Amino acid sequence: MSPGKQASQTEAAAPMAAGARLEAMRRRVRLSRLAVLTAIAAGPIALGVAITSTPTTVQAATPAKPTAVRTAAVAADPGGYAQLFVSVWLRSSADDATSAQARLAQSMAPDVELPDPASDAQSRPASVTAVRTAQHTGGTWSVTVAAQYADGSVRYYAVPVTADASGASFTVTGAPGVVAGPARAEVPKSAYGVTVPEGDLSSAVGEFLAAYLTGTGEVDRYLAPGVKLTAVSPAPYATVTVQEVSAAEEAAAAEQVPADGTTVRVRVQVEALDDAGRWPLAYDVGLTARSGRWEVAALQSGTLQVGGAR
Repeated sequence: MSPGKQASQTEAAAPMAAGARLEAMRRRVRLSRLAVLTAIAAGPIALGVAITSTPTTVQAATPAKPTAVRTAAVAADPGGYAQLFVSVWLRSSADDATSAQARLAQSMAPDVELPDPASDAQSRPASVTAVRTAQHTGGTWSVTVAAQYADGSVRYYAVPVTADASGASFTVTGAPGVVAGPARAEVPKSAYGVTVPEGDLSSAVGEFLAAYLTGTGEVDRYLAPGVKLTAVSPAPYATVTVQEVSAAEEAAAAEQVPADGTTVRVRVQVEALDDAGRWPLAYDVGLTARSGRWEVAALQSGTLQVGGAR
């Protein structure tokens, strides 16, 4: 057979093969429909067999994984509870167990006896404050509470408290015990070791604090661009005078304002006056040099310590 005839036969065979495959697919569909119709006529059991025999592939949907929701456990803090208990306990008396103070103390500590103060005893403190809280095992705590009296004396009480697992409920489990007060901690060395003389920087912080505390002048004029500070209102003092300025950087003590962008941190000791007297105050101020002047970049509380961040 010539090559031309072979090519023509091959081209003719391709559509014939495709038509044969299409016809076979149509035949299978007709048979499947016929099987289902026959099964419907025969009953539900046959219908189930027919559907099972039909080559249908069904992919089960993958169930969505539940989203894990984590709730942070709230740590118990029985300091306020112990503070309230000591306050009402010291103000209650066993001779008057039905008073409001006594009933509240008994509800907070059912197993604790009420005190029995003498009629002329100084048993009512002027103020009660929780000063230390220590957690032990099994949800138990020890809270140190300070009771200050009108004559200036202070007495410290250690109060045992139990908290439930959620940290939402507390009970005083024993009578308070009088203990020594917390020791005074050693103060770290301050990083403000550079003395700043009178000059541009001390004038800048003095004028800023005067505007901030007395309402004299506008606070905004002393602030670096982008800094927002609102003056204390109503103004608490009549005058504010700078007593001493110390800095953490040597640049703060320079005779002239350094290059733009130079930043320093200073601690300012001031004396504020009002109708009630004289008040020594202190502020931590961050300043930035710009256009030959110092501008306030931050007003912060606390003291900068050596090796620490503010």
